[in-house]
Amino acid sequence: MKGLINLRLAELGLELPSPPRPAANFRPFMRAGGFVQLAGVAPSEGGRYTAIGKVGRDIDLAEAKDAARLCALNLIANLQLACDGDLDRVLQFVMVRGFVNAVEEFEQVPAVINGASDLIVDVFGSEIGSHARTSIGCATLPSRVAVELDALVLVRE
Repeated sequence: MKGLINLRLAELGLELPSPPRPAANFRPFMRAGGFVQLAGVAPSEGGRYTAIGKVGRDIDLAEAKDAARLCALNLIANLQLACDGDLDRVLQFVMVRGFVNAVEEFEQVPAVINGASDLIVDVFGSEIGSHARTSIGCATLPSRVAVELDALVLVRE
């Protein structure tokens, strides 16, 4: 039987990608009691980055929001892995941090990360999906990706 979150993903027409592989010597997540710290993920599909460049120069706001949504899907894919395939074990998204590779003048960094926050709430509902958040504009990100996300999530053990 499919879990409620998997049914919600299907209702939204969303399919989780394969969990992205870490690009270096780190794990995609670490568990500490009921907490899962998800490592940073980039906008990637099939092992390839999809949004490369500076937001506000190479990438517009709408494209950057889409990249943040893709990052959120990749986070959820890693979270599913951390929950042994059962996303219904998620009790609360505690914190989401979003990093945006933007030109200095770009002031809509929080609007970019709204793409990720909105997706998380759409999938998990406001009670579980609502989270604290930090949105940070950066001079660069690994491989010049436009957006990166990480998260701290409370799960049922």
